[in-house]
Amino acid sequence: MQTAPQTTDELYEALRENDRRPYGRTRTVTAEELAETAELFGEPVPLIHALLELQEAYTYGSEPRKSPVVFARLLNLFDEQPGVFDDRLRHQLFWRFKWVANALRSLPEVPLASLRQWQTEMRDRYEKAGLELQPYYGQAYQLAAHVGEDTALAYELWAGRTRSRLSDCEACETCERALYHLAAGDDERALRAWEPVLAGKESCQEEPARSVSYALLPLVRAGRTDEVRRLHLAGYRGCRRNPSMAGEIGRHLEFCALTGNEARGLELLAENRTLFDEVDSPLSLLDLLTGVEVLLARVEALGHGELPTAGFPGRSWTVASLRAEVRRRADDLAARFDARNGTTAHTDRRRTRLDRTPLLESLELTLRPRTLADVAPATAPAAPEPAEALPESPAELIKRARELDEQGHPDAHACWARLRTLTADPDYVHPDDPEAGPPARLRADLLEEEATLAERKDAHADAAALYVEAAGLYEDAELAGHAVIARASAVLAGAQAVPSRAEAEDAERAVPEGADAEGADPQARTAAQVAVFTEAHAELVRLHEQTPGIAPYLQARLLRLRVSAHGLRLQASGDSEHVAPVLAEAELLFDFATRHGLTGQIAAARLLRATTHAMAGDLPTALAEADGLVEVLRTDGPAWHLPRALSLRGKIQLGLGDAEAAYASLSEGVRLAAKWPAESVDTPTLHGELAQACMGLGRTDEALRHLTRSAELELRAGTRFDAFCTYSNAAQLSLDLGRIDDCIALLDSLLLEPDVVDGELDDRLVAQLRLTRARALRTGDDLKAATAELVALAAESAGWDDDPGSHAMIAAETAILLGEAGEFTKAREVVDQALAAHARDPRYEQVSNALRELARLRAQQHGPEGPTDARAFLDDAGRVADAARTVGFKAHGRSLDTALAYEHGRINAYAGAYDEALAALDKALGLLGEPGEDPHLAAEWAECVRLAGVVEGVYLERTAPALARIEAAADRLKSLGHSEEAESLTGLAERLRDEE
Repeated sequence: MQTAPQTTDELYEALRENDRRPYGRTRTVTAEELAETAELFGEPVPLIHALLELQEAYTYGSEPRKSPVVFARLLNLFDEQPGVFDDRLRHQLFWRFKWVANALRSLPEVPLASLRQWQTEMRDRYEKAGLELQPYYGQAYQLAAHVGEDTALAYELWAGRTRSRLSDCEACETCERALYHLAAGDDERALRAWEPVLAGKESCQEEPARSVSYALLPLVRAGRTDEVRRLHLAGYRGCRRNPSMAGEIGRHLEFCALTGNEARGLELLAENRTLFDEVDSPLSLLDLLTGVEVLLARVEALGHGELPTAGFPGRSWTVASLRAEVRRRADDLAARFDARNGTTAHTDRRRTRLDRTPLLESLELTLRPRTLADVAPATAPAAPEPAEALPESPAELIKRARELDEQGHPDAHACWARLRTLTADPDYVHPDDPEAGPPARLRADLLEEEATLAERKDAHADAAALYVEAAGLYEDAELAGHAVIARASAVLAGAQAVPSRAEAEDAERAVPEGADAEGADPQARTAAQVAVFTEAHAELVRLHEQTPGIAPYLQARLLRLRVSAHGLRLQASGDSEHVAPVLAEAELLFDFATRHGLTGQIAAARLLRATTHAMAGDLPTALAEADGLVEVLRTDGPAWHLPRALSLRGKIQLGLGDAEAAYASLSEGVRLAAKWPAESVDTPTLHGELAQACMGLGRTDEALRHLTRSAELELRAGTRFDAFCTYSNAAQLSLDLGRIDDCIALLDSLLLEPDVVDGELDDRLVAQLRLTRARALRTGDDLKAATAELVALAAESAGWDDDPGSHAMIAAETAILLGEAGEFTKAREVVDQALAAHARDPRYEQVSNALRELARLRAQQHGPEGPTDARAFLDDAGRVADAARTVGFKAHGRSLDTALAYEHGRINAYAGAYDEALAALDKALGLLGEPGEDPHLAAEWAECVRLAGVVEGVYLERTAPALARIEAAADRLKSLGHSEEAESLTGLAERLRDEE
């Protein structure tokens, strides 16, 4: 709290502001400060309000030791001055007897006799106040269940009574009834009792999250896996990082452990690591720790006890060491509760949970299903698995590697990986074998392989340096042919190290949607790229001409590099004049490879030809070439080229609009790619393209699976930027499909990745992930969380001096959410930031939309300032529209002027200025023009007519012209086939006639 309130009005405003904060230390500390301030005023009512807020902060901040102390002060105030407690304050006071009972029950140091004494106090107070005793019997039942006594009588005394105003909410009582049946071993009856809560018909602050956590395992046992998956995602989100729901989080961890989702369990544990230090309730901590131990025990049983994991602060933990510490602490807590209660109930319940065996081997919970191997610490990528066993001796291994490398066989990479491991051993002895050659040659071979791997990750500058170093070693070994290939490869890699148009497009993928990527003038960048690749090609030709007589397979590689240089130039420029040179070089490669029987290079030449035709826009020719290539590869090989050829054919078929054929090609490609190392046949791209085909066929769920598979393969290959871009697309698709929980769970998982947390991933790409998450939260009606995310993102993007347009877009969206939350002062501040950023880098549509929406929201607020503030927003929107019109900006939908005119009509209607409203709506209709056949335009036109009809016929009481307007519009819509839109107008006309 920056400045203490100086008046009671300021105190109440500060209390309201604190009430909007999430529970936790910040809210609790602020509540403590406000309570101290309230005492200084010397007035009982402000102090009562401050103490109520403080007790709530302690209760839901998991600090049960402090809650009863605050309540004791409230109770003293009530005893001393009962008259200052109005009906609402009195209700709050008696309601919170239950909070104190719950708090005392959660503290093992509080004697059982004291718990019973408090229940007697509650009963006496309720009877004295003339209140129903059902809440008291509810607390008596909960104490019996906690202690482990026979609960049958206590349950009947509570459940058989009629609910009162002070009873727990229906959702909470439903949960208690279900837990009674669950404790009796009756899963079916418990799930029946839970139905209204799990279906969302009953809810409160803790529900349905609390019920969901208990219902997860019974649902799995009942075989309701689709339902349990949905409830886990939504239920976990309702309790994540919340100290007062630590036990619920523990049950989600247990659920993950028992359904084959151990990796997700560890991920969720890491996300909630602060709870180890924040949870001050021993009972909640026991619940949490038991769930943690179930998870850790399962991970350790699967042989991953040495995995690092999140745990208690102050040291690093492995699964095994944390499990031992958790077991010690949880055993101690259970023993303390049992000692207090005089039973063994808590130790027995804990043992029951720990003894449970997995219910399912695997249950896919999220769009990112991962195994324990996936969450292991990042190491060097695993060596690719060869199709055949590798030779044992170094000499034979070197021979095999070179033979496979000459063929272009993918298994060569496994051989080189094995040799890299062998040579790294200090005891390695190079074989004295003429075929193995000198050590310098092997070092050059390994450097060339390392450069190839670097190129796959687009680390072109690193690759160029490695190729140059390899060339020097080849020259030392007097291998001129290999040296020239290495130098030629360095030339092409160096040319690609300059950002190309394709790389610029990749950069744009990381910029938040609706923003522009920073960069130099596109034409200048293209010209520079064309010059670089032209020069690279000339250098490759020079190297080729200066090295005659080298082995045919090496000459073919040089020719292929020449084709690639021209191909990259075409890709950079998109100029049709650059097509013929690529095809000419590809023809040279094809003829040479055919003369020398180099099947791999024959396939490469045909693949490059098909790709070039596709880039030139000649898709039919490209498809014919790809079809021929696929047939040749099926009969003559080499087989490892077939997945790439099928990938290209599928992409061309997509371009031709034949999604069914593309699906067949790409599905076959994915199936065949499984036989080869993923990086050799570009399996991630295959899955990504297959996702596009699935979307074209309406197979959205399958598309999501392929997108996420593509992303995970990219992660494993180390291309993390591409992986996160693909995951971002998957998240957006899941949001578009209405799979809100899937979208949020996926993004939560990604945002926990170490390189995201440590700030190593591109900040604009992370911003896009967070923006999508905020939109998903908003769509899922979690306005508070969505607003918090966007406010934070807007604050961060304000520092993007190189990209003010993105900040304008984010700030505009943030302002709308603040307006929806009724925080118009903050909304005005944020939309002003959007306007300032928009002035530097215009975002006409996003900023105009935000201003108009804020005007609408403000006008709906009661009070004299509503219409005035709304018109101020519209004045700003008018200036944006004027500027857009000046530069010829075209909106995606209706024009900014049309939308502005409609909003002026609506705002004036809210304000009671009906003549002005009707004039504005007529202007909007004039700008819209005739509805035509476009259904979107027809819907907007009909809505504008409808509102004009309401203003004219209802508020201005000009029934006849209003009816004429509406009936003519309805007839017009019907004649154009827009019957649904016409019906809304027909209904309004009938209403006006009835009133007439």
